Amino acid sequence: MWPFICQFIEKLFRETIEPAVRGANAHLSTFSFTRVDMGQQPLRINGVKVYTENVDKRQIILDLQISFVGNCEIDLEIKRYFCRAGVQSIQIHGTMRVILEPLIGDVPLVGALSLFFLRKPLLEINWTGLTNLLDIPGLNGLSDTIILDIISNYLVLPNRITVPLVSEVQIAQLRFPIPKGVLRIHFIEAQDLQGKDRYLKGLVKGKSDPYGVIRVGNQIFQSKVVKENLSPRWNEVYEALVYEHPGQELEIELFDEDPDKDDFLGSLMIDLTEVEQERLLDEWFTLDEVPRGKLHLKLEWLTLMPHATHLDQVLTDIRADKDQANDGLSSSLLILYLDSARNLPSGKKINSNPNPLVQMSVGHKAQESKIRYKTNEPVWEEHFTFFIHNPRRQDLDVEVKDEQHQCSLGNLKIPLSRLLSSDDMTVNQRFQLSNSGPNSTLKMKIALRVLHLEKQERSPDHQHSAQVKRPSVSKGGRKTSVRSQVSSSPGAGDSSPAPSTPVIGGGPKPGVEERAQPSEASPQGPRDLGRSSSSLQVSATGSPSHIFTKEPTPSIASDISLPIATQELRQRLRQLENGTTLGQSPLGQIQLTIRHSSQRNKLVVVVHACRNLIAFSEDGSDPYVRMYLLPDKRRSGRRKTHVSKKTLNPVFDQSFDFSVSLPEVQRRTLDVAVKNSGGFLSKDKGLLGKVLVALASEELAKGWTQWYDLTEDGVRPHVVM
Repeated sequence: MWPFICQFIEKLFRETIEPAVRGANAHLSTFSFTRVDMGQQPLRINGVKVYTENVDKRQIILDLQISFVGNCEIDLEIKRYFCRAGVQSIQIHGTMRVILEPLIGDVPLVGALSLFFLRKPLLEINWTGLTNLLDIPGLNGLSDTIILDIISNYLVLPNRITVPLVSEVQIAQLRFPIPKGVLRIHFIEAQDLQGKDRYLKGLVKGKSDPYGVIRVGNQIFQSKVVKENLSPRWNEVYEALVYEHPGQELEIELFDEDPDKDDFLGSLMIDLTEVEQERLLDEWFTLDEVPRGKLHLKLEWLTLMPHATHLDQVLTDIRADKDQANDGLSSSLLILYLDSARNLPSGKKINSNPNPLVQMSVGHKAQESKIRYKTNEPVWEEHFTFFIHNPRRQDLDVEVKDEQHQCSLGNLKIPLSRLLSSDDMTVNQRFQLSNSGPNSTLKMKIALRVLHLEKQERSPDHQHSAQVKRPSVSKGGRKTSVRSQVSSSPGAGDSSPAPSTPVIGGGPKPGVEERAQPSEASPQGPRDLGRSSSSLQVSATGSPSHIFTKEPTPSIASDISLPIATQELRQRLRQLENGTTLGQSPLGQIQLTIRHSSQRNKLVVVVHACRNLIAFSEDGSDPYVRMYLLPDKRRSGRRKTHVSKKTLNPVFDQSFDFSVSLPEVQRRTLDVAVKNSGGFLSKDKGLLGKVLVALASEELAKGWTQWYDLTEDGVRPHVVM
């Protein structure tokens, strides 16, 4: 397929990218591609994951591990400045999600195909003549790093490529779906961070000036810097849209601010599927990739409700019912689909078509559409979201402007309270523009969703700990500076792009006693939109001394097969034996494929199946498999399969990986335990068997697939070929 994919890419460059670049800036009006050759090396797909749980029955979700290392030739020219530049090679590595939806009862069975990256892919471009290109007016503020960030972010959610396969599919619904939820991140404090600063030429070890960078998809937030403190308190709050899960993660990195290069202080990755299941997590997390340090987070999963039943309670919880501010923690989300306009006036020049764009604002938060050139019937098909503090008091202001003459072509004001009384809190219509032509209209679909924190019903002794994933990017391969992604210098002159809803600021009102977790918010000024100005305080019920002595919440699934579990298993074996001789594999067997991928620098373990497991009840067992790569016994190093219900011969066929080099992995041991799930209060939770696999084999690069005998402690396993 590669030659035909190359034909499509060349068409994309010449028919889509080239006109877009020409129209973006007057200095680029003579921009053109003189050569587009993607080379002979095709795109590689290194692995495919298909989701079978937590997905709609009318869709298929695939994750493709893609890798492209191409010696391509892409030459471009700007004739006006006699400038020539190009690209000699491109590398791109990442996880591309493919969604086939909706599934339909007629050929071709799939209504549309959507493609996007869940997280920003690793992108490297080898330029030729880049310095000449960056000398052109309008481009001199860019750099290699900023260009790569712009390209990478364009590939990440909420941006997506959608290919409709049948005409009945509503393209807008597929391209711009309603978010699955909103993640409210309370970025509270850290403890025991590394001291990176040095004095007297490194002889005296000092403290650090820590700050955090938080990522959800292409939404990036940066905290304030706490000077000279190894146990900093930030008390900041951020709200992020979550479009896709499973698979999307909350990524946090801590850095020490320095004049030259910021030092790395640790990282954390949390699976958002578990946050959604728990609704509320308030935990201390151990930082990865560093010898010490932990981070205190409170995470809330807010469900988008299509009715106003819970609005009064939500407004009370965030105190939006008493203050008059239009900023702070959000009670709802406004989703706006800008479709098109008709019969726009000419603007300043009679009989000349305008270059229309649309500016939308709620309070001080403003967003702007793309420009459509020389037309009075523009089509945008763009999607926007606004976090709303109080929809009963706020309005959506919309203005259509002519970019060429900087004049208004019409405006519109919609009270958000109107949506509260609409069906499904949604309005989809052509709106008549004020101060415009007699028949000038703007077609939009607007939906309001209340952000509700649903309470989970759980037993009094329930404990939970979020699954923390080990980052796949090693510290050595990390970008040490985040300044190109998030501005860190205060002032109105910031030019770095910020997410459309980057930060929710907060601070207690003077004279108001804080009795609960405060959520009062102060207005966020226009400066430094990439950073938070919040200063939420910890409630009086949790004194600083109490919080600072709090230990990381223990994980209920990280027992490393405790001695008690082993004793219980031996006792159960004696009961099963009942005076008779058990077979050679009394606890059953597990089939594993183990190999090391040098290309990905990862140990890959595929858990295929188990057979002849022991039964914990009359209905059998509810087995799942848990793995560690010893000696790492941290929660972040844990890998788990799904639970297979009521079976003694479960089939998993799930693949897991550990980021580790081949020389290092040959000194490690794989700890595999088969466990019975049971419920939270079930007495039937326990160990079904273990196996410890030494990885010192020279065959690890080739890999092997084997059946292993399960034993009560994992030692002396018998291999069954």
